[in-house]
Amino acid sequence: MSASASPLLSPQSRSRWFYSVASLVLLVLMFVGFQLFYLNGQAYPGRPLTPPIRTLIITHACLMTLWMLLAVAQPLLIGAGRKRLHMKLGVFGAVLAAAIVFTGLRIGIEAARVTPPELRVFALAPKEFMAVPVLSIPVFGLFVVLGVANRRRPEVHRPMMLMASLSIMGAPLARITPLNELYAGTWWETVFSGFLMQTILAAIVFAAKCIVFKSFDRWLATGVAALTAVSVAISLGARTQTWDQFATLLLNL
Repeated sequence: MSASASPLLSPQSRSRWFYSVASLVLLVLMFVGFQLFYLNGQAYPGRPLTPPIRTLIITHACLMTLWMLLAVAQPLLIGAGRKRLHMKLGVFGAVLAAAIVFTGLRIGIEAARVTPPELRVFALAPKEFMAVPVLSIPVFGLFVVLGVANRRRPEVHRPMMLMASLSIMGAPLARITPLNELYAGTWWETVFSGFLMQTILAAIVFAAKCIVFKSFDRWLATGVAALTAVSVAISLGARTQTWDQFATLLLNL
């Protein structure tokens, strides 16, 4: 059998393997970033989970882990001819994504309420940093909506679902200290806050996709560009009076 005829080397097969492998890499990075939580039940950088929101944090973490496991499995199910199971799990994934958005918003707001006002994260005060989870988690939801809406168009569906997973990598990557020490205190931190490594990772995934398939994926490129622009907007917007007023409104609800 020639290489071109081999199902292992067909574009469809390579696509399924690429998205599964990419998702597996993200799952590993999530474990590395949240290893204190997974192994010791602790928050970063080694402190106990905040009691008032401990249950909420654990729930959100379990939902996130399920999402990443599902992201690895779904392309493989298509490759194995289990399309019906893939579709059923897709419905579960949509519900799971909604729960992730809800718990993510709750954590963002509640964490700002219990965080000491003098604490700085990526040079942001608690109310400013609240913009990071509160404004970024809906981006995850939007990518999922776009992916689900285009479920019959694999060329759109797959990149959007991968972008959904990439859009939640800021949190685990921000907890890998050596990476963030590379730009702490620089203008990169001002522009990207905790999103710089997520942006770099998204660019690497896009470059890998182009190299593996020797083609330009405009949908993935659009997703990476949009994620980068939104990340910068959140980081800079967190320091504005407009966000301060909106955050105050959320905290007073």
